[in-house]
Amino acid sequence: MIFQSLCRHAGIGANSYVLKTKSARVVLDAGMHPKHEGSEAVPHYEFLESGSADSIIITHSHLDHVGTLPVFLQGQPQAKVFLSPETAELASAMLHNSVNVMQSKRVEHGISEYPLFEHRELDEIEENFETRNIERMFDLDPAGSMRATFHDAGHILGSVGVTIEAEGKKIFYTGDVNFEHSTLQKGALFPDSTVDALIVETTRGEQARDPSYNRQSEEDAFAEAIKGVIERKGSVLIPVFAMGKTQEVLGMLHRFKKEGLIPKHTPVYIGGLSTKMTQVYDRFSTTSRRHLPNFRFLKDMELEAGSKKRKGPIPFHPGCIYALSSGMMSEKTVSNNFARQGVLENAKHGLFFVGYADPETPGGKIRMAKPGDSVVLDPAHSAVPLNCEMRIFDFSGHSTRDAIADYIVKVAPKKTFLVHGDDGAVEWFRQEIQRRLPNTEVIVPEPGVEYVI
Repeated sequence: MIFQSLCRHAGIGANSYVLKTKSARVVLDAGMHPKHEGSEAVPHYEFLESGSADSIIITHSHLDHVGTLPVFLQGQPQAKVFLSPETAELASAMLHNSVNVMQSKRVEHGISEYPLFEHRELDEIEENFETRNIERMFDLDPAGSMRATFHDAGHILGSVGVTIEAEGKKIFYTGDVNFEHSTLQKGALFPDSTVDALIVETTRGEQARDPSYNRQSEEDAFAEAIKGVIERKGSVLIPVFAMGKTQEVLGMLHRFKKEGLIPKHTPVYIGGLSTKMTQVYDRFSTTSRRHLPNFRFLKDMELEAGSKKRKGPIPFHPGCIYALSSGMMSEKTVSNNFARQGVLENAKHGLFFVGYADPETPGGKIRMAKPGDSVVLDPAHSAVPLNCEMRIFDFSGHSTRDAIADYIVKVAPKKTFLVHGDDGAVEWFRQEIQRRLPNTEVIVPEPGVEYVI
C-alpha cells in the first residue's frame, strides 16, 4: 500500500491525502487552505489521474477538510463520497456559504478564479453523498478490497477518525481529534489496537498545557468574567466559529444561566451562518453522541437568533452577550464590525476569546496587543484603541499534544505520518515519538512523494 500527501503547503491548511493499493485508491479529505487564495488554496489533485479514485472520505465539515470537495469531484466524478450523516448536512451549509464568500472575493479583490464551484454544482454533489454511521464497516471500492470504519473523533458534530484495512494492513487516520469531553461534544472514542500506519494530526504540538488546567474551572472563570461585564452595564463579544465553537459556547451559557452564574435573562445573540449550523446541531440532538441529549438550542434557549423573530442587522445594546462569527474576527465579519464600532474602545465591554486565532488575523492582533494599544481591525478603517477587558480562555476542540502522544504510543504504529501542524508542532511530535517509540518510523510527508506502508 502507498501513502501520498496531496497537500500543497506544509502546516494546517488544504488537508488531503491518498492511499493506493494495486487495485484501489481512496482519498482522505479535501481541504481548502485558509491563508491562500485561488488555486494556491487547493490540494495537488493533479497528482491523481482523472477518474482514478474509487472514493473519498471526509472526516468532518471544517473547510480545511471539506472546502475543495467539489473541485476534487470535477476530476473524479465517479468517486463515492463517504461521510457521517451529521457531516453531510454541515458540509453542505459550509460549502454553500463558501460559494458566497468566493463570489464576494471575486468582486472585492479581483480573484478571477473565484468561485471555484457554484451552488448548482453543490446541489448535484449532495445527491451522491454516501453517509455512514460510526462503528459500522463499509467498502471503499467496488471489489471490497479496501474497507473502512468510522470512529467518533470528539472534535465537532459528526467528526470521525477512520480505520482502513486493505492488503492485510491496518491504517488509522485521526482527522482532527479531541479526547477530552467538552460542554457539548463527548471525547473521542478511538480503537486502541495496534496499527501498521497512523496518520495523525499535530495541531497543538507547540503548546504545552498548564498542568493545573481544569475544564470546569476554566468554564467557571469564563462565567465570572461575563458576569463582571454585565454588572458594569457592558456587553460581551465572544468571537466564535459558526460551527462547533458557537454551539459549545451556547452550551456553556445555558449552564451558567441555569446555575445562576450569570443573570438568567441576559440576552444572547447569534446570527447568520451560526443560526444555520445550530439548526443542524438541533436536528441531531437525539441521535448523535453528545452531552445535553435532546436539548435543542433554538427551542430550549431564549436566543436572539437570525430567524423570523428578528430581521435586519444585529442591534448592539448594553447588558448583552454576542457570540458572533468569525472566530478570528476577519475583516467584514460581524465580530470584526462589532469590535470596531464600539466594543474595543470602551472599558465597560468585554472581548473574550474561546478558540484559536491566527496571529496574522485581526483577532490574533488583538490578542497580542497591550491595553491602550491601537489595533487595525480593517485596513479600510482607522485603528481602534484596546480599552475593553480582553481575556483568552482555553476551550480548544483539538486534543493536547500529550493526549495524542499517549494515543500514538498505545497503538504503536510501525509508521507514523505527522500531518496538520506547523513546523514546530510537527517537530515536537517527531522527537516525542522517537523518544517513546524508537522502533516506529516517523515520517513528515512531502507533497507528491509516495511512501510504502
